Amino acid sequence: MLDLVIEARAAALGAGMEVKRILPFRSRRMVGPFIFMDHGGPVKADPQQFSNMDVLPHPHIGLSTVSYLFGGQITHRDSLGVQQIIKPGEVNWMTAGKGIAHSERFEDPSVLAAGNFELIQTWVALPEKDEESDPTFINYQEKELPVFTDKGVWMRLIAGDAYGLVNKVKTHSPLFYLHVALEQGARFGLPQGYTERAIYLAKGSVEVAGRAYVAGQMLVFNTGADPVIIAREPVTLMLLGGEPLGERFIWWNFVSSRKERIEQAKHDWKEGKIVLPPNDNHEFVPLPEDRTRPAGSSPAPQAFS
Repeated sequence: MLDLVIEARAAALGAGMEVKRILPFRSRRMVGPFIFMDHGGPVKADPQQFSNMDVLPHPHIGLSTVSYLFGGQITHRDSLGVQQIIKPGEVNWMTAGKGIAHSERFEDPSVLAAGNFELIQTWVALPEKDEESDPTFINYQEKELPVFTDKGVWMRLIAGDAYGLVNKVKTHSPLFYLHVALEQGARFGLPQGYTERAIYLAKGSVEVAGRAYVAGQMLVFNTGADPVIIAREPVTLMLLGGEPLGERFIWWNFVSSRKERIEQAKHDWKEGKIVLPPNDNHEFVPLPEDRTRPAGSSPAPQAFS
């Protein structure tokens, strides 16, 4: 029934910003097309730290980045000239395709000062036919993401198709992604019809088959399993999964089905061939050059993504 429990690892992104990194994991690189997952916050910071916590312009290829907030806000800028503030209940879905650069900055001092900034970011790998597509960015408003409620259960469909819910978020392969809140004692099951499925416990604890699991854990289930998830207290879950795409290589912020494409992306960023955001082009994250790492290892992904 339960295939694997992934324990989130701490990853430092800069001064005052530490996240829980869930995917990729050494024995489980992907769940369906999802190849990366970070949980950041809640964050409270001194105003003098704000600029240090910004994520400077950095590149991506071969994936879609998906940003979803529980609290606060952050400003996105990218190579397409898009400038978009994302707020709780919305989704920023950026498809990098053949290459894009973007930044994410804290521009409202009250957000971090209040201590309520909290975000989930995932990367969704693209099918081979879409890896070299033109980059796109879409912000989906809260009203575009359907919500379902039942006794002790609240859930919002972020993307895909699950429990009879659908929305207009554009995806490139079969998947589901949901934000679920359960009251104590509520029972819940996973969506059917997908090869790979997992739940991430963002807050609270649950019981599955008589065992307790707590915040910061991802539960990955076997194909065809039909577990009953029981909330031991008020709990917040992220449900995700879909159909596997095959092997993907990941190096820093680059994802591809081909190793040589990763090498090309390294060269392109180093040579300035991936354009910086026109309204945020005075600084950027340089290509990592860590010669202390063993051969074949990769630098940590740059997130927020």
